[in-house]
Amino acid sequence: MNRTDLALLIIRAVFGVFMLLHGVNKIRSGLDGTAGWFGSIGMRRPALQARTAAWTEICAGALFAVGLLTPVAAAAIISVMCVAIITVHLKVGFFIFLPDGGWEYCASIAAVAAAVAVAGPGRASLDELLGWTTGSVVGALAVLVGLVATAGHLALSWRPRAGQ
Repeated sequence: MNRTDLALLIIRAVFGVFMLLHGVNKIRSGLDGTAGWFGSIGMRRPALQARTAAWTEICAGALFAVGLLTPVAAAAIISVMCVAIITVHLKVGFFIFLPDGGWEYCASIAAVAAAVAVAGPGRASLDELLGWTTGSVVGALAVLVGLVATAGHLALSWRPRAGQ
């Protein structure tokens, strides 16, 4: 394994596990509470969206960490993070340390997912083991799919209240 493959493994493992834990936390802290919060930010189907967000983070995080279906996992991570930026963090400002958290952290996660999608998961991945290597075109398509999924989700589900 060369140093690029090792770097991709570290990035995938860290960000994938962190994403997975983010979803687990939604379940552990109570999906009803998460749904209530989703409703408060203008989501139309908060119970469904809380479950979908949690399981998307868990599944995409796990897939990203092990490098399996990496473009799909990256697209899901990009979409979840972009929805979070637009619905919650953008109005706060850039820096994460601001009250209610700015958008820099979510954008960083989305950028990592985009970079891994374009670069590929590296040799230390299940995609490589299975011969499912992809090129930068597939990676760029994954980024586009993530952004289109964000737009679709927001168009169908987000109705911010006045002042949001």
